[in-house]
Amino acid sequence: MDLLEYQGKQFFARFDIPVSDGRAVDTVEQAVDAAETIGYPVVVKAQVHAGGRGKAGGVKLASDADEVRHHATNILGLDIKGHVVRILWIEKASDIAEEYYASFTLDRSRKLHLGMLSAQGGVEIEAVAERDPDAIAKIWVDPVDGLTPEACRAWVADAKLNPAATDGAVEILSKLYTAYTEGDADLVEINPLILTDDGRVHALDAKVTVDGNAEFRHEWGDYEATQVRDDREEAAYAKGLQYVGLDGSVGIIANGAGLAMSTLDVVNQVGGSPANFLDIGGGANADVMAGALEIINNDERVRSILINIFGGITRGEEVAKGILEALDRVSIDAPIVIRLDGTNAEEGRALLEPHLSDSLQMEPTMLDAARRAAELAAARA
Repeated sequence: MDLLEYQGKQFFARFDIPVSDGRAVDTVEQAVDAAETIGYPVVVKAQVHAGGRGKAGGVKLASDADEVRHHATNILGLDIKGHVVRILWIEKASDIAEEYYASFTLDRSRKLHLGMLSAQGGVEIEAVAERDPDAIAKIWVDPVDGLTPEACRAWVADAKLNPAATDGAVEILSKLYTAYTEGDADLVEINPLILTDDGRVHALDAKVTVDGNAEFRHEWGDYEATQVRDDREEAAYAKGLQYVGLDGSVGIIANGAGLAMSTLDVVNQVGGSPANFLDIGGGANADVMAGALEIINNDERVRSILINIFGGITRGEEVAKGILEALDRVSIDAPIVIRLDGTNAEEGRALLEPHLSDSLQMEPTMLDAARRAAELAAARA
């Protein structure tokens, strides 16, 4: 789940990371009241799940109530990259001497946490990486050992931050790593991390993505309430399905996130275009399969459906029964292509065989199934 900026700052504050005083509001008068409470000057900031807010007119400095009222009126309801502003963050303005960049995420290839730090902050880190890759200091942290104070200080030195910021940066980065690990985050990013005129190091922005699978350990109801989903994603969420809507014509159902991602890649490889990511996990029973098929069937762009199942703990004959029972419950418009492999796959394929037709087809491999689904989608375009 991606957090809004103000939620990210509240998340940071729980780990004692210094952030600017601010209030989240959803009306113009609330914005004025918040500014009066905080004290001028303040910054009026649009809260949306999109970058480029400043360029779009979604971040404005205000020195009095009239300016807050003017900016809040203009920003509320503003469309920023398809996201309509419903919430504002009214924040105490900061005096900025220098801007840095800091983040932690997971380096899956190394199976280690990755920290990135740069003296060039306040701009997109991708642009920095392309223009001057040596300006980004990286550190890989073994989760067993954690981030030691010595390693953190050496990392700051490697990033060539202003010496006046060293102690404050080491302290904040240590806390940021704790927030990342103990807060079950996939990403924590501060851009910019600032050095103020009076020598303090301070998080001026917050970008946080938390792992939804860890929700049972936390109280994340407020985060869930601000997630942006299209109609398909909202319906899938209500059914407990892991779904992301895309713009293609081949509906995808797979078991396991890795297999689902691979299926999307293979569909693209054979010239098709995936309509969604949908991971049914280990549950390929009739209820789960019916729910998945219903969600995909309600997408008007879908021209074919690819069911790609590799049985592990889930047995092939149970998958086949689930598919057949689901088809009795849901009237499907698009032809379906099935690839079934793994545990008891032969038994599952034998159950499906008598029911095969132009609208229900089966292929032996993922590549064959993806190619067939792409052909069917193209023929019905």
